[in-house]
Amino acid sequence: MRFCMDWSSVTFDWNRARAFLVTAEEGSLSAAARALSMTQPTLGRQVDALEAELGVALFERAGRGLILTPSGLELLDHARAMGDAATKLSIAAAGQSQKLEGKVTVTTSEVYAALYFPAILAELRRAEPGIEIDIIATSSTRDLRRHEADIAVRNFRPTEPDLIARKLRDTDARLYATPQYLARIGNPATPHDLARAEFISIDRSGALLNGLNAMGLSLTEKNFPIFTDNYLVMWEYVKQGLGIGILDGHLGDAEPLVRRVLPNLEPLSFPIWLVSHRDLATSRRIRRVFDLLAAALSKLP
Repeated sequence: MRFCMDWSSVTFDWNRARAFLVTAEEGSLSAAARALSMTQPTLGRQVDALEAELGVALFERAGRGLILTPSGLELLDHARAMGDAATKLSIAAAGQSQKLEGKVTVTTSEVYAALYFPAILAELRRAEPGIEIDIIATSSTRDLRRHEADIAVRNFRPTEPDLIARKLRDTDARLYATPQYLARIGNPATPHDLARAEFISIDRSGALLNGLNAMGLSLTEKNFPIFTDNYLVMWEYVKQGLGIGILDGHLGDAEPLVRRVLPNLEPLSFPIWLVSHRDLATSRRIRRVFDLLAAALSKLP
């Protein structure tokens, strides 16, 4: 039996519903305008027009931000469902593309993007000049199911059933610092000597602290006086002699300004996974980039 939708009952512009959804999730018109790459006045007019079409007030102003009205809260879940459906449609359409041209978005850490990817991207551009690569360099996890990226380089195995993943390798992370910093704290020779060291933290969850202590160190939160969520910034701080940092051993060993801390200390091993959305597996250009990245990252020293 065919389902027949009453299109006359849809009395609003779907683009304006998107404006409402993004504004509600971002919390302000300025943030939503940035997310949608449009001007704030244009976005504000879209939200105002949707309120007029629906005959309800969706937001109340609170300082520089916006608060959903009861009606806005009631409609938000429906708008989210529309957004999810639009994302699925976009992913499915991208998965049907058989052209070896167009944009592919890859998300990876700042360190990998800056230190590993230049050579990889040069090779990719030579092989496929019609493909444009958009790199999102971040330590935060982008949602591939919502099309925030096409491909991700991750250090953990995804569990979502609609994602496909290939484990490329295991790699070792080691501790590094400048010789000058190590001399300043007495050239530590044992894990116990690091109790007086300062580390550059890139993790607020406690996982790094617990991982280092599992390696035989005896550290507390006081050993982490500086925090940054950017691995590249952390690495620069280490090179500038601000403390000890942890990094992929292949990259750390190649940096002449630093040396290993306690060279005989067992490394912290972690996996490298390449991940994409299952629907994108049928896209020729995304499959091509996926395979090229897999080959390049697998053969790193």
